[in-house]
Amino acid sequence: MTVRGGQPPSALCAWVVLLLLVVSGEPYRTPYNQEQDQNRDRDSETTDPRTDPRIDPRTNTRVYHRDVSEVRGKDCRRCCDPGEQPPHYSNPHYPQQYPQYQAVPQINITILKGEKGDSGQRGPYGKSGKSGQSGPRGPNGIRGTKGSIGTPGEPCKAQYAAFSVGRKKAIHSNDYYQTLVFDTELVNLYGHFNMFTGKFYCYVPGVYYFSLNVHTWNQKETYVHVMHNEREVVILYAQPSDRSIMQSQSLMLELEREDQVWVRLFKGERENAIFSDDFDTYVTFNGHLIKPKSEG
Repeated sequence: MTVRGGQPPSALCAWVVLLLLVVSGEPYRTPYNQEQDQNRDRDSETTDPRTDPRIDPRTNTRVYHRDVSEVRGKDCRRCCDPGEQPPHYSNPHYPQQYPQYQAVPQINITILKGEKGDSGQRGPYGKSGKSGQSGPRGPNGIRGTKGSIGTPGEPCKAQYAAFSVGRKKAIHSNDYYQTLVFDTELVNLYGHFNMFTGKFYCYVPGVYYFSLNVHTWNQKETYVHVMHNEREVVILYAQPSDRSIMQSQSLMLELEREDQVWVRLFKGERENAIFSDDFDTYVTFNGHLIKPKSEG
């Protein structure tokens, strides 16, 4: 049996098989390489078509396809299945397939966010830390405006001390040291002079002025001291005479608190006496504060 063209049916079947092989092997054909094509041409010149398995004896053409050992044993699988890796071919000229990316679902957290809760209770205070070093002094601030006039204050409390005492009774000294006690109080401000002891006690420190006046006795000696604590400061003295006279002594002293000022009689070789009577005051002792120490 023959067909149009004069070719036998076996040749027609060979063309159909060859066409199927070419169509089925097209996806696995390697890219065109001019150097490989030249090598194939040289091989075709030196290779016997009857002994080379790559040449089809029916068509006398070279068949290019992938190595059967690569294709054999490879199962057909879907490259997009989860957990599956796409096949890697040993042919370095075959284009590599890139991995497929999967879409990861995104969750909108603002949808799941709840309402704001109530404020909690305040916790206990922590331990105080160590104090840091003092920083440098800052610049001077701007001067403020002048303030209003305040209310007037209380007047200064002036401090005073003064006394004036006298004696109307005459005295004869029989002892070496005898305190002159006064029996008439003329001025005794705040009671600083003690009439029982005959001494002035300082309660306001400062500078004081003192004066002593006595009347001598005729034919008798008058010998007295003005004392500052236990120290003799000044002497009032009158020798024996046919007539009695008035003698005086004055001084200023700087006193501290609780100092004492008083008059003491001293017995010498003659009898020491001070004249007076019960009607008139012949002996006086006076003192007053001139300037308190607090005023500087």
